[in-house]
Amino acid sequence: MLSRIAAAAVPVLGRLTVTCEQRTAPGPGTLIVANHTSLVDPGVVLAALRGIGVEPVVLATAGLWRIPVLGRLLDRDGHIPVHRRTARAADALEAARTALTEGRCVLVYGEGRIPPRLDAGEAAPEPFRTGPARLAAATGAQVVPLGQAGARRISSGSGAKQLAGFLTAPVRRPRVHVHLGAPVRLPATLPDATAAMHRAVTAAWRSAADQLGEPVALAS
Repeated sequence: MLSRIAAAAVPVLGRLTVTCEQRTAPGPGTLIVANHTSLVDPGVVLAALRGIGVEPVVLATAGLWRIPVLGRLLDRDGHIPVHRRTARAADALEAARTALTEGRCVLVYGEGRIPPRLDAGEAAPEPFRTGPARLAAATGAQVVPLGQAGARRISSGSGAKQLAGFLTAPVRRPRVHVHLGAPVRLPATLPDATAAMHRAVTAAWRSAADQLGEPVALAS
């Protein structure tokens, strides 16, 4: 349901394009790791993935489940709440592990948050948390990096700016791009695997930004 809503809404808000390094879409049981820049980029990513035949389970902040209609849709589609900084945080990885072993694709954001920036420009992904690498190690799932760029042109910054950007997006229709990289072979150790994921997603993000001609700044 959410993928269908995203596929209908995103073309109204912006002009979405997608590129892939592989000839085939990610197969069943694939872990897709993406960069996170805006409140609207999950919709952009879901629309892009649906366009190539993939409707993933998404790990998302548990606060979204408190939004009445959205919470029901998230539950209906089997998405996974992440209770950050609580004893229940590990439950999300266990649920994601089950989804992967059942053949569902799982979408996870390596950074675990939206960067606290007010500008609408592109910057390299922040350091990743270890959860995605631990999930990959526990399941042996294929890992596909995904980079998205342009979503901050739809909505970013302060609350007022985000609302204004969202309301004016159907008039402006900024370009957004999603790039799926080739599957990543991860090192055995957790720190090295996390770093390898970050490099792969950063490369995919840079490809997406290049498609838009967006100036980029490397994260320090």
